[in-house]
Amino acid sequence: MSAKEQGADAIQNRWLTIPRTLCFVMNGDDVLLMKRASTRRVFPNRYNGVGGHIEHDETPEEGAKREIFEETGLHIEKMRLCGIHNIDAGSPTGILLFVFLAYTSERNTIGDEREGTLHWVHKDMVKSLDLVEDLPQILPYVINMSPQAPPYFAHVSYDSQDRIQIRLSQP
Repeated sequence: MSAKEQGADAIQNRWLTIPRTLCFVMNGDDVLLMKRASTRRVFPNRYNGVGGHIEHDETPEEGAKREIFEETGLHIEKMRLCGIHNIDAGSPTGILLFVFLAYTSERNTIGDEREGTLHWVHKDMVKSLDLVEDLPQILPYVINMSPQAPPYFAHVSYDSQDRIQIRLSQP
């Protein structure tokens, strides 16, 4: 099959998504979260995992490892795909989010304070933070997934009152 036969140019009346990664890095019972800077457009002052856009020449795993290193300076020893979210935020394009759980024995991070500040948080204390709106549901689920569990799938949207709606589907 040639590149043209893939049909990537058939974009009219199609749902288009931007590929991104979201990574939760574990060290023992602590998870690394970023408190986003107040100047950031997306999720200012809220705690989230690390991650970002996947470049056109990367696999989701390569993008996740690159983003972890760029945002934290950490080297990952093990990583697994835990979930894939199809996010409809009411725009012509959506987000396809690949959620990873990663492990490291390192704790010293190097962050860019323009992005936010990095914090190691015990997994039992996560819900006490001002988290990005889907994290109270997603993060405990990801942290407690069985290592043998296949990735879950989620559709994320917003209702007429702009409240998040998450539909999880587990294979």
